[in-house]
Amino acid sequence: MESRLCSVLLAAALLSACGWFHRGDKNPAQVSVEDPGAEPTVVEPQVTRREVKTPKIKAKDFEMGAYFGALSIEDFGTNPVYGVRAAYHVTEDFFLEGFLGRSKAGQSSLEEVFPEITVLSNSGRQFTYYDLDVGYNILPGEVFLGRGRAFNTALYVTAGIGDVKFADQDQFALNFGVGERILITDWLALHLDVRDHVFESSLFGVDKNVHNIEGTLGLTTFF
Repeated sequence: MESRLCSVLLAAALLSACGWFHRGDKNPAQVSVEDPGAEPTVVEPQVTRREVKTPKIKAKDFEMGAYFGALSIEDFGTNPVYGVRAAYHVTEDFFLEGFLGRSKAGQSSLEEVFPEITVLSNSGRQFTYYDLDVGYNILPGEVFLGRGRAFNTALYVTAGIGDVKFADQDQFALNFGVGERILITDWLALHLDVRDHVFESSLFGVDKNVHNIEGTLGLTTFF
């Protein structure tokens, strides 16, 4: 009796299994295979592009402006200086530049020790120079102010010749300098300059080359 009951249950289980395999339902464990001929899905990245505004300054252009700062006149202290400048950009790297600057010398160390001694007259204390320089942009770049503002810059060097009128005399002079130009707009630039005016002087009875170093801040316009 028991063997007959086991046979009936086994037969029922076999029939149920055969019916399940022959059904049209999809096996839930079966992994679907993509069609090899189908094109792959391309994911486009969503990137916010920053708008870059290129300056409209030409390679050959004129530049003119004014500056002010401090001039250290050797043996006569540091004094205010002001002047005008004009430049012609021959190429993107080279430019020609002219300067006209004025200052007024203070008292020398000798005059400070002995007030009764006068080394220079009032007119002789006027320090006026005229320079013609050649400049070269050695390091163009950018300066960033915050996240949304960038200004084009250029580090440059200059060298040239000129004339210095001081102590009622005209002296041939050489000058050397380094500066930074920051383009605020397409037509306006900020300049930071350090320059040295070198000429021969015998004001104190000994011929020597005197160095007169100035630091200036200026604005120029392009046209």
